[in-house]
Amino acid sequence: MATKLSGFPEFLPRERIVEQQVLDHLRRTFELHGFANIETRAVEPLDVLLRKGEIDKEVYAVKRLASADAEPAELALHYDLTVPFARYVLENAGKLEFPFRRWQIQKVWRGERPQQGRFREFTQADIDIVARDVLPFHFDVEVARVMAEALAGLPIPTATLQVSNRKILEGFYLGLGLTDPAAVMQVVDKLDKVPADKIRDLLLEQGLDAKQADKVLALAEIVTTDTSFVARVEALGVEHELLAEGLSELAQVIDGASGVEGVTVTADLRIARGLDYYTGTVFETRLEGWEHLGSICSGGRYDKLAQDRRSTYPGVGISLGVSRLLVPLALSASRSVPSAVLVVVDAEETRAESNAIAGRLRARGIPTEVAARADKLGKQIQTAEKRGIPYVWFPPSAVKDIRSGDQVDADPDRWAPPSEDLTPNILSKEQNT
Repeated sequence: MATKLSGFPEFLPRERIVEQQVLDHLRRTFELHGFANIETRAVEPLDVLLRKGEIDKEVYAVKRLASADAEPAELALHYDLTVPFARYVLENAGKLEFPFRRWQIQKVWRGERPQQGRFREFTQADIDIVARDVLPFHFDVEVARVMAEALAGLPIPTATLQVSNRKILEGFYLGLGLTDPAAVMQVVDKLDKVPADKIRDLLLEQGLDAKQADKVLALAEIVTTDTSFVARVEALGVEHELLAEGLSELAQVIDGASGVEGVTVTADLRIARGLDYYTGTVFETRLEGWEHLGSICSGGRYDKLAQDRRSTYPGVGISLGVSRLLVPLALSASRSVPSAVLVVVDAEETRAESNAIAGRLRARGIPTEVAARADKLGKQIQTAEKRGIPYVWFPPSAVKDIRSGDQVDADPDRWAPPSEDLTPNILSKEQNT
């Protein structure tokens, strides 16, 4: 028996149905907002991946048995979809219409230590909007709103979309007289994992004085569900042009993304995001009751991730960790197969009749299967029960809801199950147990 590899989740059929329904919902939501789908290759040159952020220990290098001389010396599996997207934009800039709006759902790989919510192979769902040279700020608002709507339609606990802006943090730190805002951001970004007093010690080690460290922590404590954060930041008495610009931008996002039922949007000035390509708006998302998972949906504004000799391609995007979201929640489907109907086979000699009935139902979009064997009727009904199939068809013209026991005469060219039975339903963890 092969050794099981940790960190590479494989779903059972009921769980896979849940994943597919979630992905279908995301696709529909993204396409309703005009995002086009792309898919990028699984590998990128190793040096390209390593120059975009401090995650060199997480990259899976690809070992090849043989290679053409023209290929890069080292390749690696992509660890996110943003870096490959930046490369895709540069290579196809002459063929794309800008602003370019894309959605992308693919596997990614990271050499992390497997634990709850963290995997070595997992599925991400991304949306990004990229322009040539100038990307109006209203797209930051739109991306936040689209992902809020996508999250609101999922069978998950209440999500909190936490929004910040690196201009606020950088401008605030510069206003305090700090010379290396990026280093301070990296420390502040650890607040979810490290106690505030330890963060203060780290700030002092970086050369901040006590007053500066206290101001940095006071800024990080500001969390609001409206634009009142602006007055609270201004009350700290720090001024800088970049700070004022960031406050204005964040207020626009909070106003524009709020009001989606089922999702809470907050201005949260703890959020900085670790990757170094973010330049403005940044997002993280946590689930009520599942905060220990960390952020399940993150992203932000990047003004210089993609550029060539002629143009810069600024963008804004957000990425949902689908596997990170679904595996811990242990959601399941109401049945293990898509079939809504099982057609009984009275005898092998009459299987053709059962197949014909199934064909007529399928022609009308009703998922149907035919019994594998001409067993006793009780056994065939038991098979349907085990697989969660709600209806059994008795040729030529009777159909039974095996949950309620109701049976009616029916025409396979006219009868249809209720819409809620046509496809499997997603069950919560409580319903499944």
